[in-house]
Amino acid sequence: MNTLFDKIWDKHVVQMVDDGPTQLYIDRLYCHEVTSPQAFEGMRQRGLRCFRPDHIYCMPDHNTPTHDQDKPIADPVSREQVETLARNAQEFGITHYGMMSPDNGIIHVVGPEKGLSLPGMTIVCGDSHTSTHGAMGAVAFGIGTSEVEMVMASQCILQQKPRSMRITINGTLGKGVTAKDVALYLMAQITTSGATGYFIEYAGDVVSALSMEGRLTLCNLSIEMGARGGFIAPDETTFAYIKGREFAPKGAEWDKAVAYWKTLKSGPDAVFDRELTFDAKDIEPRITYGTNPGMGIGITESIPAPLSSPEGDTTEAPAGAVGGARALAYMGFEAGQKLLGTKVDYVFLGACTNGRIEDFRAFASIVKGRQKADGVTAWLVPGSWAVDKQIREEGLDKLLEASGFEIRQPGCSACLAMNDDKVPAGCLCVSTSNRNFEGRQGPGSRTILASPLTAAAAAVTGEITDPRTLM
Repeated sequence: MNTLFDKIWDKHVVQMVDDGPTQLYIDRLYCHEVTSPQAFEGMRQRGLRCFRPDHIYCMPDHNTPTHDQDKPIADPVSREQVETLARNAQEFGITHYGMMSPDNGIIHVVGPEKGLSLPGMTIVCGDSHTSTHGAMGAVAFGIGTSEVEMVMASQCILQQKPRSMRITINGTLGKGVTAKDVALYLMAQITTSGATGYFIEYAGDVVSALSMEGRLTLCNLSIEMGARGGFIAPDETTFAYIKGREFAPKGAEWDKAVAYWKTLKSGPDAVFDRELTFDAKDIEPRITYGTNPGMGIGITESIPAPLSSPEGDTTEAPAGAVGGARALAYMGFEAGQKLLGTKVDYVFLGACTNGRIEDFRAFASIVKGRQKADGVTAWLVPGSWAVDKQIREEGLDKLLEASGFEIRQPGCSACLAMNDDKVPAGCLCVSTSNRNFEGRQGPGSRTILASPLTAAAAAVTGEITDPRTLM
C-alpha cells in the first residue's frame, strides 16, 4: 500500500515529465515580504496575472518591528520590503494581511489558525519552515523565488518526488519534555543532514499524544534535519483544532471533508524508503551548545568532544572535527563542560517554532510567582495577533507583567536579524526559535535553542536551568 505521502502527492500530479520532474498542483501559496518581490517583478515583466489569486495569501512578518507597528518602520530596507508586498498584493489581486491587521502575524502561525492550511493539501511558500503546515496532514515545503513565480503563474510547480521516511517515537514523554525537545533530540540523533532527500511522516505514541501546537513545532523543525518536509496523519486532534476556524469547511462540507481526511493515513503494509524508531524515555529537556540545531545535549549532560582529528595539519581533520571545534570556539564553550548554571543575557520566546498560545502558557507556568532575573533582557513575541488576543483573554499578559515581562507585537522578531530585535555581539540568548547559526540573531550573537519551559527557567534564574526543578 502507498504511504500517506504517496496518496497526497499522487492526487496532485498534473503530469509526469519523462526523465524529469513532476508537474504538481499546489493548493495554497503563502507569500511574505522577503522572497516574493522578485517573483512579482518577473510576473510583471512577462505581462502575467496570477492564475488563481484566491489560493494565495500574503503577509509581512520577517521585517516587521515588534513595537510601534502603528508607526512607519524606521529601517528603510525593512519599510521598503513591507510596503512593496502591500503594493504587489493590491496590483495582483491577492489577499494581504498587513501590519496592525488582526489577521497579521508569522505566516506559518496564521495559516493553520485561520483554517487556511488543511489536511490533504499541497502547500508552498518561499520559506524553508513551510514544513510547519505538515502538522495539519498536508504536504508542505519551502520553495525558491523562481518557483514562487511559477506557482503564481500556473498554480503548479515542477518537483522531483522525495523519498519517504517514517520516524516513530513510542512511549510517554517525561516531566518537562516538550515537542521542541523531541525535535532537538531527533536532530542530534540523525544529524542536520540525516533526512536529506526525504519527506518525513511522524508517528507513534508520542506524536499521537501531542497537541496541534506541539505537532506544528515538530513539523517546523523537520527542515533542520535536512528533510524536504515533515507531516503527521490527521486525526481527531486535527479535526477538533480545525473545526470552526474561519476558512474551515462548514455544514455539510465539513462532514464531507472529515470523511475524506479520515482516509489520509499510511496503511499497515505501507513501505517507506527508511524507517527509524525512538523511545520517549531517552529524551529529557534539551539545549544546543554549538552553531547548528543538531549540536545538542540533554540539559543535564556535558558537551561532547568534537570528532577526533589526525595530528598535524587540521585541514586533514574530518569536517565534523573542524566544524565542532569552530562552533565551540564561537560559543565560548569547551568539550566536557556542563551548561547548567551558565549565565544568560537574553531570552526569546516566539518564532514560527514556539510563538503559539500553548508556548506562552508553558512559559507562564514557570514564571508565575517569580520575577525576571536582573540582567536578563526578555523578548516575548506572539506569533500572531490572534495569539496576542488569546494571551490577554486568558490573563497571561497580567501574570507575565507582574513578573517583570512585556508582551511585544507579533512578528518573526529575534529568530533572525532582519528587524530591530537583534542580540548584541557576544551575548548569550536562550531562544525558542529554530536556528542557532553564527550571527543568526545578530552579528556575533550566541544562541542556545530550547523549549519555552527551559527559556522561562533561564529568564527567572538568569542562567541555564533545568526547568524540571521549577515545576
